Amino acid sequence: MLMLSVDSSAAPASVCLFEDGKVIADYYLNTGFTHSQTLMAMTESVLKISGKSADMIDVYAVNNGPGSFTGVRIGVSAVKGMAYASDKPCIEVSTLQSMAYNFLGSHAVICACMDARRSQVYNALFRVNGDEIERLCDDRAIAIEDLLPELQALNDEIILVGDGAELVFGSTDNASVRLAAPQLRYQRASSVAMAALEKYNRGESVTPAALMPRYLRLSQAERERNAKKEREGNET
Repeated sequence: MLMLSVDSSAAPASVCLFEDGKVIADYYLNTGFTHSQTLMAMTESVLKISGKSADMIDVYAVNNGPGSFTGVRIGVSAVKGMAYASDKPCIEVSTLQSMAYNFLGSHAVICACMDARRSQVYNALFRVNGDEIERLCDDRAIAIEDLLPELQALNDEIILVGDGAELVFGSTDNASVRLAAPQLRYQRASSVAMAALEKYNRGESVTPAALMPRYLRLSQAERERNAKKEREGNET
């Protein structure tokens, strides 16, 4: 089974080809370029250098949120378009959960944190015990000050990952909490593939039409539009 997985949910972008449980190509880019400029070129590159073609792909996987509203939308749209063309199934992966797969083989709680601005993070907690990953809470948007007591209550080593990891680390004096090494701190398509493989084996695929972004809160533009409507309503 040949899977193509994609992540563009934050500043980095990555594309992976995953065949029969093995990464055969993994393209990671963190240059600040717009994902709409790079993602399809990266996909073409991993196919070409691997000697594969698009019609050989059996399933597609993508981080569908949370994350950057624009980045998530670009990744989901790219996968929808590719999967539509060949009528192939898609696997939706939580961005936060995919980061826990960077730590397979560890024995720790992974605290995935993505910067949600205004002293909040998109967050979920996962306990990694060797090859097993246990989700401890749903994906959520949470104030950092509300997250810290939860971490204090855990009797485990806690590894912070994601682009909000340093924000949380700088707010705690918990000796059990540490930052992930830089090369493991961010989401990447190879981890998306590993998470997606488990979902695929459980039959948890969706059609390209059903593949959608999953945002945990409204975008800034939507919040400002709603606030404007509320102000206008109060003035009438």
